[in-house]
Amino acid sequence: MSDVNLKKLIGEALIEIVDAAKGGGKFVPIGLMSSGSELGSEEMALGGRLAQQQYPFIKVVMIGPRVKGFDDLEWIETDDCEADIQNAMEKALKEGRIKGAVALHYPFPLGVATVGMIHAPAKGKPLIISTSTGTSSANRVEAMVLNAIYGIAVAKARGIKKPEVGILNVDGAQMVYRSLRKLAEGGYDITFGSSVRSDGGPILRGNDLIAGSVDVCVTDTLTGNVLVKIFSAYNTGGNYEALGWGYGPSVGEGWGYVVSIISRASGAHVIANAIYFTAEVSLAGLPSLVRGELERARNAGLESILAQLESKGEGGKSQVEPPKPEPTDEEIHGIDVLTIEDAVKTLWASGIYAESAMGCTGPVVKVPSRFLDKAKEVLAEGGYI
Repeated sequence: MSDVNLKKLIGEALIEIVDAAKGGGKFVPIGLMSSGSELGSEEMALGGRLAQQQYPFIKVVMIGPRVKGFDDLEWIETDDCEADIQNAMEKALKEGRIKGAVALHYPFPLGVATVGMIHAPAKGKPLIISTSTGTSSANRVEAMVLNAIYGIAVAKARGIKKPEVGILNVDGAQMVYRSLRKLAEGGYDITFGSSVRSDGGPILRGNDLIAGSVDVCVTDTLTGNVLVKIFSAYNTGGNYEALGWGYGPSVGEGWGYVVSIISRASGAHVIANAIYFTAEVSLAGLPSLVRGELERARNAGLESILAQLESKGEGGKSQVEPPKPEPTDEEIHGIDVLTIEDAVKTLWASGIYAESAMGCTGPVVKVPSRFLDKAKEVLAEGGYI
C-alpha cells in the first residue's frame, strides 16, 4: 500500500468519525459479547452504553443473553453458551452487520495476535503494547520482529504517521533490534524511539512504560499480557481493570477481521475504551494496513532476516573446544542473552579465548585486550553485534 493510499484510507476514516459525531454520518456498528465477565453481564452492558454515550459515531451491538434494562442497545440474542455467542459474533462479522467486535476471549489461530494499549501514567498518554494475546510466531524472537510490524500498523490506524518504536529489554531484545535495523537498511520505514534513561537508545526499561517514551513498545506476548493487566488494575487492588483500552485488536497475515480482546476483570470504562479502539482501527482498515506493512517489510528483506534468526536459534549445537584460557580484561556489550553462549563459541572457533558474564547493563562477552578489535570483527560478521 502506498503512502498516498494510506493517508487517504486514514483520512476517510477520520472524516467518517467526525461526520457521525455531528449526526451527519453512518454509525459504526461494533459487537460486544454480553456474557462471561467476572464482574457480571451488567458491567458489559454498562460498558456498551458508556461507549455509545461517549462516542456518538459508535453503535454497540450486544451479542449473547439479553440484560434487562439495556434496551437502548441493539442485541443479537443467543443462549448463554460460549460457542453460540462466538458463532453469532463470527456470523455478524462475515455478514458485515458489525465492523469489529470486542470479546472476552477468542481462539485465534497461530500467527494471529492482538496489540494492546496502556495508559502511561507519567504523561497520561496511550502506549501501544505489541503484542498482548495470541501468538505471532512459534519462534519467540521472530514473533517479536513481526510484533514490531503489527504495532506500527496499529499505530498508523490510530493516525500516527511515523510511530516511534522501542523494544522492551526482555530476552531476545538485542536480536530483535538488529533484525529491525537490517529491515531499515533494506528500505523499511521504521522510526526508533529512545529510552528516557541517560544512555537512551531503543531498548526500553520499565521506566519507559511509565513515561510513555515511545508510541509502540515491542515485546513478547506473555510479557505484553502481564503489562496490560498491571497497568489496567494497579490502582484497584487487581480484581478490577479500570484503566486503558484492553488487550487490543487482532492482527496477522491473512487475517481479515478486527476482534479485540478484553479481560474478564475489565470494568465498564475499559470496555468502552476497547469499543472505541476497535471502531477506530476498523474504520482505518487495519487488515489492509497490516498487509501493506508486511509487503513493505518483505520488500526490505524480511524473509531472509527471519530465516537467519531461525538458523541462529540452532547455533551452538556443535562442540567447540576453547583455546587456552588467559586473562579477559575487556568486555563486549550489546549481545543478546539468548545468543551469548553461541557468540563465545564463535570466538573460540576463531582462536580467541572468551567468557560470558553479566555486566552492569546486561550480558557481556569478556576477551583478552589484545583480541578486542578482532573479536568485535568476528562477532559483527556473525551478526551478534
